[in-house]
Amino acid sequence: MAVHTDRYDNAAARYFEAWNATGPEAVEKAVAAAWTADGGYTDPLADVRGHDGIAAVIAAVHEQFPGFVFRPLGAVDGHHDTARFGWELVNPSDGSAPVAGFDVVTLDGEGRIRQVLGFLDRVPAGA
Repeated sequence: MAVHTDRYDNAAARYFEAWNATGPEAVEKAVAAAWTADGGYTDPLADVRGHDGIAAVIAAVHEQFPGFVFRPLGAVDGHHDTARFGWELVNPSDGSAPVAGFDVVTLDGEGRIRQVLGFLDRVPAGA
């Protein structure tokens, strides 16, 4: 049975703040608040380490899906230094969510993300 605490919810909230930040300075600040300095992000389309690499991945997604926002799907679940949660990328103008996935994150002792392993469950053709 998984143990659920605010630690996992807080880490996921900072993660979504980073993905939903707009503008280079806001993204940089949100990434620094969510990830450790040497933190990583890996999914089928990206494998980066460090704040600059993570911010670049976020910027690329915003460029491909301008105006879209990430929102959580379901509850955050976690145990030890690991949490998991689902998400979708939503078009606020019509509510469609062409991209959805599932992430597993490992945290440091202060609740900052050390690593994200992302899985894409729904991706539009040609994306």
